[in-house]
Amino acid sequence: MNSINRLLHPRSVAVIGASADPSKTAGRPVSYLLKHAFGGKIYPVNPKVDAIAGLKCYPDVSSLPETPDVAIVLLGAERAHLAVRELAARGTAAAIVLASGYTETGEQGARRQQQLMEAAGSMRILGPNTIGLVNLTDNIVLSATGALEMENFPKGSIGVVSQSGGILGSLLSRAAARGIGLSKLISTSNEVDLELADFIDALADDEATKVIALYVETVRNPGKFRAAALKAGRAGKPIVAFKIGRSEAGAKAAVSHTGALAGADRMYDALFRQCGVIRAQTFEDLLDIPVALATGRKLRGNRVAILTSTGGAGTLVSDSLGVSGFDTPAPDVETAAALRALQTGDHAALDRNPIDVTLAGLQPELLRSAIRILLASPSYDALTIIVGSSSLAMPELMAGAIEDCLPLSDKPVNAYVSPHAPEVAALLTQRGVPAFTAAESCTAAFGGMLQASRWKAPEPQAPTSPVPAGYLQAGSLDEAQAKQLFARFGVPCAREIVVESAAEAERAAREIGGRVVLKILSREITHKSDVGGVAVNVTAEQIGARLADMASEVEARAGVRPGRFLVQEMVTGGTELILGMHRDPLGTAVLLGMGGITAELFKDTSMRLLPVEGGLSREEALGMAQELKTWPLLDGFRGRPKADVEALVDTIVAFSKMAAQLGERLVEAEINPVFVLTEGRGVRAADGVVILG
Repeated sequence: MNSINRLLHPRSVAVIGASADPSKTAGRPVSYLLKHAFGGKIYPVNPKVDAIAGLKCYPDVSSLPETPDVAIVLLGAERAHLAVRELAARGTAAAIVLASGYTETGEQGARRQQQLMEAAGSMRILGPNTIGLVNLTDNIVLSATGALEMENFPKGSIGVVSQSGGILGSLLSRAAARGIGLSKLISTSNEVDLELADFIDALADDEATKVIALYVETVRNPGKFRAAALKAGRAGKPIVAFKIGRSEAGAKAAVSHTGALAGADRMYDALFRQCGVIRAQTFEDLLDIPVALATGRKLRGNRVAILTSTGGAGTLVSDSLGVSGFDTPAPDVETAAALRALQTGDHAALDRNPIDVTLAGLQPELLRSAIRILLASPSYDALTIIVGSSSLAMPELMAGAIEDCLPLSDKPVNAYVSPHAPEVAALLTQRGVPAFTAAESCTAAFGGMLQASRWKAPEPQAPTSPVPAGYLQAGSLDEAQAKQLFARFGVPCAREIVVESAAEAERAAREIGGRVVLKILSREITHKSDVGGVAVNVTAEQIGARLADMASEVEARAGVRPGRFLVQEMVTGGTELILGMHRDPLGTAVLLGMGGITAELFKDTSMRLLPVEGGLSREEALGMAQELKTWPLLDGFRGRPKADVEALVDTIVAFSKMAAQLGERLVEAEINPVFVLTEGRGVRAADGVVILG
């Protein structure tokens, strides 16, 4: 086995600095290993104690009777590296370092962390500042979390990786209380060595794990994370991530906790989207979505049937689903007729949705029949069952009735437990029906399932070759130079001519024909319109005088008299977009959005991170356009001619390849606006900014 497998499945564990007092943090690991029936050998190490919990205690690492697979190091940050060096010398596969006082505390802590890494050599390290790991599948608890005081934990198929130790204990206890079965839980914390991506990769190969849940503070190595997430996705194991740091205060807290750089939150959206990672919007979602995905059922559409015996709760669920874009249509004629045949009288509302079967909570057979009909109905892709107060008298019968129907269909089924009855929700979940105590949780679960079913792994792109370093001059390019660069990579640009005088401008305007645009050319002034450096709708007869006026106005407002100008064809009739790139600790992203002077006002944008191997694919480029709120304008909104989307996709791909090939040399690049003309007429880059390093 490799080192990570030995860490997750050790046959022997040394506990360095173990205490004989199980009430202390240092006393917990041995106590928990025994309590939860670890099947391997346990070697406590403490020179001051002869035995702990009936186990022989050893004075130091060198006196151990064999090399342990894994060691839990409970010493403080000042001494932990000494034990790590001894363990590495003996050939231990991995050490779990619980101590805090490393990069999260500042410069001195960072030096300690470097010292720890050097001491480990080739031995793998989990932590420091970790609470450890729990392998519920195999009864292996290598942790000091107080959550392990609980007697029993449901085993299941959800693997959890958290960059916070406290959150690991929180998820373990919350899952147990809700009847949610977990497989593995790992706290990576400071990640001096092993990180999120390492355990995503390992869980992708773990037979007991079907879904991976992540609590993320930062991603240190985006390329490695992306590769591991894609591996899990291709293995059919969806990933759900709760990323903290969405606010400025949250980002600062995350950085201070792990001592790592934080990327912009929108960059995480882009990274997760491209890797097929489902982003949990709330902490509750981090269990709600995985428990639904763990059923293995596929949500193929957005039509949901709501079966209820209490009208108010059904309305809550219906409203929540509707806000999130789900449809709750009335039953089709045949389905409604089958439902009406189940229950006579005026108390049932069986031809609308929510479908109100008044006596379902008291008659399990009626409930079974209604569920069978709705699962077979072509009108619905999923079913939510409202569990009302009337069902509390016999929860086992109700849970059994729902469970009996599950083999009849692979459509997702979840339950909303309306009264406060956590034991009923846990019972349903254990029977294979994810049960929630909030209507919004039902919606979040279906939303995650729909996202998982629609995601497709991207096709690998051909690697790009970097542009030779000496090809381009460093600094800000003027607009003409920027567009020459764009054109070199296949971005279509508006026709234009560089001029230096009024006479040259007039000749250029006549050559281009029709009305034109006049702009200053400057490497110093990026936003030309702010200083009066742009004039549109200019004729050849007007352009000489307009050039003179523009030169004076720019000099007065910017303190620089322009000596060169650009005469450009005036592009009309297209949709204005902005296409740019953004650099961040997570990597380089390509951004597409509504363009022109309203770009910053409306902030209608979509973003994709550049993959390590090169530019974006055509599918990713099209997805960016379709995510815009203004997509309907490109797609023929209300009789408007369709835009040349194919040409737009070509342009996005070309721009992304430019960004990939220029790499770190490209500090900033933006086309605003890029005009997307009607179908068959292409696109035109009408303005451009490039800054090179």
